[in-house]
Parts: sequence; structure tokens; C-alpha cells
Amino acid sequence: MMSFHPEKLSVTLIPPATKIEPIENRKYTLTHSDTTGELFLSTGTEYDIAAINPVMRDEVIAEWMKDDQNRYYLAGKAHVDGTNMDKSSSMIRFNVFKKEMETALKGITYGDRAFFAEYPTLQDAPIYIQYESIYPKYNQTFYYGTPRQYLT
Repeated sequence: MMSFHPEKLSVTLIPPATKIEPIENRKYTLTHSDTTGELFLSTGTEYDIAAINPVMRDEVIAEWMKDDQNRYYLAGKAHVDGTNMDKSSSMIRFNVFKKEMETALKGITYGDRAFFAEYPTLQDAPIYIQYESIYPKYNQTFYYGTPRQYLT
């Protein structure tokens, strides 16, 4: 992933999800091609496991959730490493994910723009991305603003 180019985004809706439903259990799976720079977004009520490369694990997944006060937020994850990865490799992947997360979030929000048009209050929902790692230094969660900033 690098800068976001809408023409390089392919979107797949997985039924029963539609362009505007559901909110709860709406899940995103974003993958990419290093070769072509294309982004592939699947939106459904389950993650698109078939789209995930089990060796590379360079996808970004996210889902709509509610907090204790019944407010929606978008919770995402990026898989930084595995049990066979050394700390140096994990550091590199962590930094790449952090660098490319804005592009990933632009892909998710642009690819689901009809949904955000239907539910404009969700444009101001917080986005949290958890970087999953066996190393505490890279096992962190970051606030990434709101969908509104990625839709513009």
C-alpha cells in the first residue's frame, strides 16, 4: 500500500451485508497487492478469511462495535508478527503498518462511502487500531481519528 487511489480499489459486498446494512457486525477485510498497488476491500458480517494470505498476514481488519455508553466506534487490527518472527522483523512490519494505515483507512471509508452517507453520525465515530504482536513494544492500540477525515 502507498498513497490512496480510488481507481485501484475493488470492493466486494458479502451477503447478507448491503451497501447500508448492517451497522452491528459490519466487518471489513482490506488486503492489497504489492505488485499492482491495488486494494481489495470485502465488507460483510464475517471477515473474508479467503482473501487473507496466511503467510504474509498483511491485511487490515475492522468492525463496528459499541462502547459502554452504546456509542459506535470502529475497531481494527493489524497482525504485526507471528511466533517465528524476530523482534527486528516485527519492528519493520510495525513501522510499515503505521506508515500505511492512513491509506488502509481511506480504502475502507471510501469503499463504504454509501454506508457513511446513510449514517452520517458514524463519520464522527472514533477509530482504534490494535497492532497485534508478541512483543509488548509493538502490541499497542492507537487512535486514528474519525472516518470523516478519511472521506475527504
